[in-house]
Order: sequence, then structure tokens, then C-alpha cells
Amino acid sequence: MQTKLREKCPHGSLILLGLLAALALPLSARTQVASGRGPAPAKPELVIFDTDIGDDIDDVFALGLALSSPEFKIVGITSAWGDTALRSRMIDRVLCETGRSDIPVLTGVATHRKDAAEFSQAPWAKAGLPHRAHGSDDAVAFILEQARTHPGEITLIAVAPLTNIGAAIDRDPAAFRKLKRVVLMGGSVLRGYDADNAPGVATKPMAEYNIAMDPPAAQKLFQSGVPIYMMPLDSTQIAFDSQRSAEFVAISTPLTDAIEVLTAEWSHVTKRTAPTLFDPVAVAYAVDATTCPTTPEHIEVDAKGYTRSSDGPPNAQACLKSQPEAFFALAMPRLTQQKMAGTKACVTR
Repeated sequence: MQTKLREKCPHGSLILLGLLAALALPLSARTQVASGRGPAPAKPELVIFDTDIGDDIDDVFALGLALSSPEFKIVGITSAWGDTALRSRMIDRVLCETGRSDIPVLTGVATHRKDAAEFSQAPWAKAGLPHRAHGSDDAVAFILEQARTHPGEITLIAVAPLTNIGAAIDRDPAAFRKLKRVVLMGGSVLRGYDADNAPGVATKPMAEYNIAMDPPAAQKLFQSGVPIYMMPLDSTQIAFDSQRSAEFVAISTPLTDAIEVLTAEWSHVTKRTAPTLFDPVAVAYAVDATTCPTTPEHIEVDAKGYTRSSDGPPNAQACLKSQPEAFFALAMPRLTQQKMAGTKACVTR
């Protein structure tokens, strides 16, 4: 059809048709055509990453994935739960090793519970430089400040017990509601932790760690009115198996080297060898929602930290089925192909 049209139209008519077609485009598209540029890239999403890094090993995988994702502009990282001062120091070292010390690190609310997980990666954290305080070094104040400054734009990725979040809601619930969304690793809706004696065999729902450590904070979050995207045990028990591990150790970058050392420290303390990548699932979802499709749920949190789906208007979007292939297809190239590197010494002498 195009050939026939050219045969019938004189040269001047072709020029006129081209001008009319160009004018039919939106102004932004006409500008791109005129300049020879393609479509403008999407604006990076503003992200705060709230983490109890240093206990289980999945937090550092999650942080590495967040740092390796150009879809994010990480405006700050907040340490949560337990020895938050040492966690901030550990985050600082990760950022130093990867050349991302431009990202502020804020110290969260310290807690003391005898049944909390052990800080398995403390030696690596303690070898880092002293924490570089940012402003008041108050994670709760920082979350609220960023929500006020960028209303409707901040994604809070929460992969820790929710003490910082509960404190922020207590301090200024209206400012907290200015968050765009919370992407949460936490909860157990239909599936509990896999049985230790039968890997891959799920147990009945139970109180998941991030919720069970501070149920009142979780209750406040689910009642806050902020959009919640929930990655519970149902979808996050993805094993970093021997195949993926072999692919990972075959390369050497400051990030992958740090993760390997930290995995060894974690394994020595916990006597476990194969990490479960709970927290990175939440980061992957924040990058690409198709990696873990969600369904609307009304989630109630009880005093023991159980997260039960019940009747009522949805207050969360929950991913209830694991998607390992989609997750690894997104995560592995980012973790193994990133080119991040620090430019100065990151440890004490």
C-alpha cells in the first residue's frame, strides 16, 4: 500500500503528508523526533530502604540489588532493629565498598529482645570506618521529612521488623500517609516457614519474624491507609541454590566479594549454607511488579504477629505465590554485572 501511495503522490505531496504526520504527534514526541533522540527515560523512583542488615544474609543481597537497579534513586537507607548503630556502620561500609557513599545512612530505633536474631556479620561491620552521621542521624525523622518533601513519590522498602515504621506513624501519621507506598517483606498468609527437615515442604501459616518482633508496629502500618505491597513467606522462600551460587562466585567485584565474605560469616554463626532470599523479593517487586503478582487482601495482625486474611476492604496487595524464575531473571544479571567500586579505604587500620 505504501508503494502504491508513493506512485500516486507527487514529491511535494509526500512532504506535506510528512509534515501533517509530525504535527499529529504530541509536542514532546515532536521535540524528540526533531532532535534525533528517542523517548525520554522514565524518572527513577525515590526509595528509602529500611533494613536490619547483619543478622540474616538476605538483607545484603537485597541492598546490593537495590544499589544495582537504575530504576531507583535511593534517597536514604535506614537501619532498623537491634544494634542499629552497628547496622548503620555496616551499611556505610557496603556503600563505601561500592562507591555509593553519597547515599545518607540514618540510624533507627535501637531495641533489645533476647529472642532476636544474632548479628551474624558483626566482625565485618566492626571493621568498617566509624559511622558518618547524617544530620540528626534519626531514621524516623528522616522518613517523615522525605515524605513531606516528596509527597506521593517515596517508596519505602521495609525488610526489617517494623519499629521505625511504627515510630514514624506515632510521631506524625499525616506525614507518613504522604508516602507513595510501602513494599514490605513480612507476614505469612497461607504458608509458613519451610520445614527444616523437609526443605521445600511448607508448613501452616505462622508468625513471621519481621512482624512477630513488633506486632503493634505492624498493626499501625496495616491501619495507616498507606498502600502496602506485601511479600510474605508465601512468595519469598527462594533458595540461593548451588547453581546460582556457582554463577555468583565465578565473578569478582567489590559487591560480590563483600557478599561472599558476609555469607561465610553468616554461615559460620548460623551453621546454614544455602541462603534464602526473602528480602530481595521485595526489592525485585519494587523494580518490576510482574516478578511477584499480587492479589488484594484484608490483612489483620494479631498480638503474636500472625497476619491473617479476613473479610473487609483490602488494605494490602499480597504476593501469595513464589516466582523463582522471574525473580532470578531480574536479580542475577544485576548482581553479577554491576560495575560498582569504591575509591578509598573502607576499613579501620
